Amino acid sequence: MNYLAHILLAGPDPAYRLGALLGDFVKGPMPGVLPPAVAEGVILHRSIDVFTDAHPAFLASRARVSGARRRYSGIMVDMFYDHFLAAHWAKFGRGALPDFAGETYALFAQNGDLLPARLAQILPNMTRNDWLTSYRRPEAIAGAINGMAAHRLSQPNALGGGGDELLEKYAEFEGDFLAFWPQVRAHAEAFRQQHGMKSAG
Repeated sequence: MNYLAHILLAGPDPAYRLGALLGDFVKGPMPGVLPPAVAEGVILHRSIDVFTDAHPAFLASRARVSGARRRYSGIMVDMFYDHFLAAHWAKFGRGALPDFAGETYALFAQNGDLLPARLAQILPNMTRNDWLTSYRRPEAIAGAINGMAAHRLSQPNALGGGGDELLEKYAEFEGDFLAFWPQVRAHAEAFRQQHGMKSAG
């Protein structure tokens, strides 16, 4: 799961949503500086990742990625699923996607003291180019994948051009996502209820 999915699955509480994004940047032991609710959002993020990595639909999507890029299939499918979530936002989301995205950027900006350095560095670009809303367009996903290939991976790699694979097997990836989403949402709901978090509404 990528940024948009994690933030939505965290539910309406701002602290959990903040933790949901931090989960991509906080590795290993939980930093003691995080407020308890933000730390629980990070824990929820990690639980969702474990659930996702073992889910049959997600595994089926990874298997659809070409052999040349199979090593990066998890990264690619995470991005593909954020596209389908954005594309089906009217059914699965909360309110209008641009409003949800704007609230999210404002939340992160208001909590700059809690953001890891790498997240603080990319936040202005994320906000200026409205990444979360842009995920509705396959070409934005392709651009994000190309950016990761060029700037986030230290070794030469075949990830660039991976967005083409979304278009080549669009219906198959979409079917996987539609089978997966209700189950990951139920998992997140159950986790939040067990930990006393608020419902997604």
